[in-house]
Amino acid sequence: MKSIYNFQFPIFNDKNFKSYLLSIILSLTILFSSCHNHKEGDGHDHGTTETKAEEHHEEAEPTIASLTAEQIKTVGIQLGTVEQKQLTATLKVNGNLKVPNNNKANATSLYGGVIKTINVQTGSYVKKGQVIATIANPQFIQLQEEYLSTASKITFAEQELARQKELNEGNAGAKKNLQSATAELNGLRTRKASLQQQIQLMGINPNSVSNENLKSILVVTSPIGGTVSNVFAKIGSYVDVSSPVVEIVDNGSLHLDLNVFEKDLPMLTVGQTIHFRITNNAVEDYNAKIYAIGSSFEDDSKTVAVHAIVQGNKTGLIDGMNITAIVSLNNVTAPAVPTDAIVEADGKYFVFVVTDKKPEEHHEEEGADEHGHEHGSTAEADEHKHKEDETHNVEKETMTNFEKIEVVKGFSNMGYTAVTFVTDIPAGAKIVTKGAFFVNAKLTNKGEGHSH
Repeated sequence: MKSIYNFQFPIFNDKNFKSYLLSIILSLTILFSSCHNHKEGDGHDHGTTETKAEEHHEEAEPTIASLTAEQIKTVGIQLGTVEQKQLTATLKVNGNLKVPNNNKANATSLYGGVIKTINVQTGSYVKKGQVIATIANPQFIQLQEEYLSTASKITFAEQELARQKELNEGNAGAKKNLQSATAELNGLRTRKASLQQQIQLMGINPNSVSNENLKSILVVTSPIGGTVSNVFAKIGSYVDVSSPVVEIVDNGSLHLDLNVFEKDLPMLTVGQTIHFRITNNAVEDYNAKIYAIGSSFEDDSKTVAVHAIVQGNKTGLIDGMNITAIVSLNNVTAPAVPTDAIVEADGKYFVFVVTDKKPEEHHEEEGADEHGHEHGSTAEADEHKHKEDETHNVEKETMTNFEKIEVVKGFSNMGYTAVTFVTDIPAGAKIVTKGAFFVNAKLTNKGEGHSH
């Protein structure tokens, strides 16, 4: 049986074996040479990753960010300066604002009547003696009428006394009548003086009272200058001396009542400075100075009342507000910035300072991107560069540059943090106090490549 496979192997002798082997070696040599004859730029990778890394210098991390005026406005960036704050060696206490009783007053009427007008409302500022309201009562007319009647009786009594004196000098009149006339005149004069005082208390000038000028409406005036804190009456309601019309508070005499625990009391002395904020609106900082320290515990709280006078700006402060205060235990101050002005990156802390320095610019090789690919003709590249230059020129007119400066954080309190700058900054330099996060985000986005 014959096989269906018919393999034919070359029969080698010494001569043809050498020729066959030589042809194989020659083919491999040609193939190997062709692999090394490719030109640069043909799309093949001709070097290792390590070789490429050595050919490109490592770019430095950018430190200057540029924002337009529109960007600054949109994200709400705010600027400020480094401040001197007493943030170390402090004691935090709670308390409230109070006005002494001699700086509070109720505007009342000494005579009962019906409210006709009210000229103020809660929050209105009034001066001492200013008209608060008017009240009406027919009895006011009766009092003025009696005053005029008494004045007329005095005139008659004076004439009668003079007549009795003449009669008594001529022995024609009784001494008893002279004494009676004298007593009558003295009584009328006393009554007139009393009515005159009452009319003055009503706010009416007694000398202006006449039969043609009787007043049925009286005014209620403010006993002190200050702010109206409450209005008790309304038009048509009846008021008297026991019914106040409005309450007035002189906030210019505001002081703090601080609740200090027994263990902290030895740290406080008269004259120490206090920084405080309204507990429910911790935005504005206020100052006060301790002027008295209590000598007894307040109820069962085991705290002692410490009193401090509010100094400087008192805008927005109202009697009864709760406050949070920082009592300075020494006079050491430190440079500080708002805590929101500090950003963290790679375990370090930075603030952004307004600077005249320009951002770092990185130029690519003309006609090719960072990967070595061609972008187009020279004319197209020039046109692209021209448009970029025009854009940069427009931006530079409204750009603000911010430099990222490293700081070392210190003690934080009341929304501020003490900082030490690693490198010096100019005195009075402007820093970003609000929106530093957005500036940092703008800076970190600079390293991204362009899309062509």
